[in-house]
Amino acid sequence: MDELIQKIAIYALPVILAITLHEAAHAYVAKRFGDATAYMLGRMTLNPIKHIDPLGTIALPLLGMIMGGFIFGWAKPVPVNFGNLKPVRRGMRWVAAAGPLSNFAQAVLWVLLFKLAISTDTPYSEPLLLMSQAGININVVLMVLNLMPLLPLDGGRIVESFLPPGMAYKYSRIEPYGMWILLALVFTGLLSPILRPFMNIVYDLLRLIL
Repeated sequence: MDELIQKIAIYALPVILAITLHEAAHAYVAKRFGDATAYMLGRMTLNPIKHIDPLGTIALPLLGMIMGGFIFGWAKPVPVNFGNLKPVRRGMRWVAAAGPLSNFAQAVLWVLLFKLAISTDTPYSEPLLLMSQAGININVVLMVLNLMPLLPLDGGRIVESFLPPGMAYKYSRIEPYGMWILLALVFTGLLSPILRPFMNIVYDLLRLIL
């Protein structure tokens, strides 16, 4: 139990920041491209309460910690009226990309804090080291996960934005099944092997900073 409480204490801040900034980035870029839906609903905010999904933000990450396996999750999706974006397809592309890009930026910041932790010797060095490792890992997972070419994930939205209209419409028809496909990959243990090679590429890029 003590080990679980320690793990929650280490992961809580990185998980909350990773998910909150991811969703706020979507909302901010959507507003820049002409859709203020998320802004008017109070979702362009760094208040984590506005973005928390009980299943994706709390239950699944906690289950991953308890089982000692793959930790992943999601927040409440930011509402975007793609018809308001100008231009629509380029706006869709950048709104979708904003979330994963925010996770990469956070991973870089956690790498810098990791470097600070290993170069200092204070009572806070070890907690900062552990939290930095957690921050790097959760942001890399969220970035790569969200870039999967599966609607409604960001990667699926990016793919849709590049397709000709007819193909984009056909592709969009898989969206109602996307989260079920993702959950099936999680519970069959297939998600981690699929994501691992791409995560390793991101880790290699981050090592260039160290």
